Amino acid sequence: MGANIYRNKKPALVFLVPAFLFMAVYLYYPFFKNILNSFMEIKQLGSSGTGFNTPWYHNYREMLHDEYVWVSIKNTLLMMAVTLAGQVGIAIALALMVDNIGRGKQFFKTVFFFPIVISATALGLLFNLLFLYDKGMINQVLEALGRKELIDWKAEGIALLTMMLPVMWQYVGFYFVILVTGLNNISDELYEAAKIDGATAMQRIRYISLPLLHNVICTCSVLAVTGALKVFDLPWTMFPKGMPLKSTFLTGTYMYYHTMETKNVDYGSALAVLIVVLGIVLSKVVNTVFREKDY
Repeated sequence: MGANIYRNKKPALVFLVPAFLFMAVYLYYPFFKNILNSFMEIKQLGSSGTGFNTPWYHNYREMLHDEYVWVSIKNTLLMMAVTLAGQVGIAIALALMVDNIGRGKQFFKTVFFFPIVISATALGLLFNLLFLYDKGMINQVLEALGRKELIDWKAEGIALLTMMLPVMWQYVGFYFVILVTGLNNISDELYEAAKIDGATAMQRIRYISLPLLHNVICTCSVLAVTGALKVFDLPWTMFPKGMPLKSTFLTGTYMYYHTMETKNVDYGSALAVLIVVLGIVLSKVVNTVFREKDY
């Protein structure tokens, strides 16, 4: 009797159609409109195109010769590697350590997750103060420890590292909470049986925790790689306009730079299409590499 309520599909349509219309208006239409805009000549945000570019693929040809497009792609790929190794890697280590302590688990969960709650823009301003050349907290600490020569954290060679450290730090707690939840779903009986058989703590982690966390780690890895494509607010706050010398541009910040700063809207639309294509390709690659297993 209870299963019969699912045979009538009309009530479901009442809820599905408005949601689909909302997505069509605010997601699919802007997406396809943006693709069209990338072939047109638009020099003012909010204005209509004056016609198609000559040739119509001008923006995409321009991207091939734009050195900063390649700089932004390289930096974004590097950001993905840092995200995987830093965010997910550190989160796995923290989750395993917290799972093996007797008391204080809730305290560490709250502390590690706290950076996610803070606005990325506020974090950018905070780290700008930390990395100041003159009177910045980090340089003050180094000076107190006896270092005479201060470090310019926003210089050409080190700027990219300075930008990536806060991004990595901010999202460690997000993956930490997901991994801790996965560890909580592993039966205690498996650990107790391993203890009886004489397995050490490291052996229990290697042969029980990590294999049973495989699918959770895969999910976190996919989220980390695709999320690196969308990083914008914290890097832009710390290094607006790709400073210094446009060497810290990511794909998202470079698109914003052309759309909002140079008012080259059609080129910004083409860069947005590039980001979508990169997202689709990289998602496919990551899903293939980090394939989930059936247990």
